[in-house]
Amino acid sequence: MLKIAAVGATALVVTASSLAYAQAPAVRSLERVTEADVAHLTDARVNVVKSALQLTPDQEKLWPAIEDAIRARAKDRQTRVANVAKEAAELRDRSPIENLRDRNPVDFLSQRADALAQRGADLKKLADAWRPLYQTLTPEQKRRMAALAIVTLRELRNATERRRIRAEEDEDEF
Repeated sequence: MLKIAAVGATALVVTASSLAYAQAPAVRSLERVTEADVAHLTDARVNVVKSALQLTPDQEKLWPAIEDAIRARAKDRQTRVANVAKEAAELRDRSPIENLRDRNPVDFLSQRADALAQRGADLKKLADAWRPLYQTLTPEQKRRMAALAIVTLRELRNATERRRIRAEEDEDEF
């Protein structure tokens, strides 16, 4: 029995510490981002997409739903990030032993499921908002939208890679 408990505790420590460490760089860098920064970044994203598409007056009428969905998605993401930062701060204030002893993996899974469901709902709302406008886009506008999506995905991949490298560098320091 003691052996099983020791193996379970070891597995929990190894798993929890890597998950907690994986979150640390993101939380540290996001703590410096204010709500105003997020609002400005969202404004810039909305303006880039709208400018790239060069919407016609008829298409402009379909744009507000998309903009609302983009802004709601950004707001919900900021709320999730703030919640993670708050939880991380609470965990930092406690000892690792307390964190392991009081950890509830079922609650963690439930919170993760709720966050993923919220992200899914936001993404569905965005897709539903885009559908009517996308059907009216010209082939040229669709090409510009595809190019913008490729650039965005490349930037996301690069940011993820930079975060991974920073995490490895931080790990090497210890």
